[in-house]
Amino acid sequence: MLSDWSAECSSDDPVLVVPWSDPSDPSGNRRFIDLRENPYDLDHLPEVEQHPPLMHALRALNAPRSAVFTAKCDAWLLNAEELDNLRANLDVSSDDAPAGFGSYIDILWRERSLFASYHQMEQMMHRLTRHSSPLDQPYAMLDCVIRPALVDLTGPQEGFAVSLYIKAVGHESQTAEQNWASALDAVVALLRSKDLALG
Repeated sequence: MLSDWSAECSSDDPVLVVPWSDPSDPSGNRRFIDLRENPYDLDHLPEVEQHPPLMHALRALNAPRSAVFTAKCDAWLLNAEELDNLRANLDVSSDDAPAGFGSYIDILWRERSLFASYHQMEQMMHRLTRHSSPLDQPYAMLDCVIRPALVDLTGPQEGFAVSLYIKAVGHESQTAEQNWASALDAVVALLRSKDLALG
């Protein structure tokens, strides 16, 4: 699997605020849902209804033994520009991969010292990309972005979140989505594994 990471932590970059709500959504449904406390609230996420692999990923990442929890997610068919960039990165032709699918999940580490330390987060990204590179996912890419985060669930804490972007290509949209689901499953398993914690 092609894996890379970067950081968007300058003063101009957006900060992930948890809990959050979407002011443009009059229904109030687009908001932070703490899936650690309320795992059955997965049913309220429209993205999950449309894409079951995302539901499995969120369930695993928010499970009691998981080192992380999730704040936001989305999944979509890649547009032409995203597809071109991904094909160039994966070195596949438009004939071989005319379709693409992608998702992102914002994750935060539960361990406070890790959440608060940019240096430790950097080390974690090195480990994550090193362990994900050998995964047998030739049509998928993992792109991680470290972002500043402000979490106020039991009192305000400043630290860092990671946006996990997983994108995949395929011969048709269904194949692209299958490749994405397989890559997502592999990355989630890695995030849950002891290998990542050990380095």
